[in-house]
Amino acid sequence: MYREEQNKVQEEVLVAIMNNRHDFSIAAQHNWYRIPVSSVEKWLKKRWPPAWIAFYLTKVFGKEAWAISDYAKIIDIRKVYRWQLFPHEPVNAKSKKSYYQIFFEPLRRLPNPIFSRRYRRIIFIPTTWDKFIKAVEINDLFDESPLEDRLWAEFKRLKINAERQEFVKVNKKNYALDFAIYCEAGKIDIETDGNFWHANPQKAAQDNLRDNDLKTEGWRVLRFNTNQVKESTSEYCISIIAKNINRLGGLKEGQCVARKINLKNPDYVQLSLFDNNG
Repeated sequence: MYREEQNKVQEEVLVAIMNNRHDFSIAAQHNWYRIPVSSVEKWLKKRWPPAWIAFYLTKVFGKEAWAISDYAKIIDIRKVYRWQLFPHEPVNAKSKKSYYQIFFEPLRRLPNPIFSRRYRRIIFIPTTWDKFIKAVEINDLFDESPLEDRLWAEFKRLKINAERQEFVKVNKKNYALDFAIYCEAGKIDIETDGNFWHANPQKAAQDNLRDNDLKTEGWRVLRFNTNQVKESTSEYCISIIAKNINRLGGLKEGQCVARKINLKNPDYVQLSLFDNNG
């Protein structure tokens, strides 16, 4: 039994976007979902196939939107054409588009939805069962690297509201930011670069072009290597990040007064104009 639970912890969970009620009715009533083969090859190749699937609902779902409430155990995955999924559709150019049809057990309901603070859109989030069952919000799900996880743990401890794997479009290019922090007078991109990338001239050249694009659009880019994150997370990384947040006016959280970071007193919460000392 213990070995089964240990294996389950590392099982792959795929969080997929659900942006229309028709697709959700198929999932709820017929227990299947489709993903274009091209999307799997582009986004999920290294994390395929998943053992579980969960659905992130968008704005068409009203009060339940921008959260994950439903998930299921996958029982089969088949490669099919669109005409096989929807035989009553008129034949057209889309009819021969290839999909993975994912069959699963009846949907289960999470006791507490996994919510998104900023109502962000996602494409897919591949994660582990352990992270999925422990997640409170969307950013808890990401499973990109131990370096990111280490910084994220510090952000949560200090109540620094960052967005993980935030996609931004700059100069007609899509960039995935390890962490995006939105401040009153600017925005910060934080990258956790493994030592391998620092010894890779081609990657360094790509990062240079990327950083220039982002800086041109107003992003302040901070990069931390493996040793800095592992050995000096609080003393160096968090200190630098906090200084930059405060210099940019504090965290932009929809309040009248932006919140600055006080590392000497992490539990201190700055009052907004509508708060009082009661």
